[in-house]
Amino acid sequence: MAFQEYLDLFLVPSGLLIMFLYHLYLLYRYLNFPHTTVLGFENNDKRAWVERIMQADKTDVEMALNVIASNTSAATFLASISLTLSSIIGAWLGGSSGNVFESELIYGDTRPSTISLKYISLLICFLLAFSCFVQSARHFVHANYLFSIPGSDIPVKNVEVAIIRGSDFWSLGLRALYFALNLLLWFFGPIPMFVSSVVTVIILHNLDSNSTPLHQYHKPPGNQMLKRVGQTISEFRVDV
Repeated sequence: MAFQEYLDLFLVPSGLLIMFLYHLYLLYRYLNFPHTTVLGFENNDKRAWVERIMQADKTDVEMALNVIASNTSAATFLASISLTLSSIIGAWLGGSSGNVFESELIYGDTRPSTISLKYISLLICFLLAFSCFVQSARHFVHANYLFSIPGSDIPVKNVEVAIIRGSDFWSLGLRALYFALNLLLWFFGPIPMFVSSVVTVIILHNLDSNSTPLHQYHKPPGNQMLKRVGQTISEFRVDV
């Protein structure tokens, strides 16, 4: 039993450390060399998308609002899922002390205190994911308001910031779910958890790396503002 306890003390922090170090490395690349990450590559396309919407016609403006609404709905859905799972875990923590994960078939520390720590760690990850998805939906809703203000002279930069921040919080929410997956496997022992952490980092490194050069979009003439979009929406309402 002592050996199993030491196994948890060594493998679980090692797996979490691998995940944390990888995401710190990813954050460094994202801030200093964004073109080497998929997040930076996608942000480049999103900035161009916002600039193109400024010179769009009525149909394109409505389509852009539908795109933002779809992102908002997806973020809200994942936030609801995260909150539901958090509630289930909280109810399980307050329930009976008997637990299938305390079985001797689980190779690792199965003491009640360790089981409670597993639940609490998993609960924190789901609550963090919920918070990130809520913030993502908030920024997308804010971008929706900016797009649809009639006669607005809001700089395009403000809309770009709202869109990109919404996407960044979306990514943070997904990362919290990745951590939750590894912690979920901890219930089956420290070895599955450690192996899952290593495999997750390998997969994420391949998915997060970008080798495609950024496309240099031509900026629209005159550095137009969202005022044109607002005028287009107003004309559309008048026509209706």
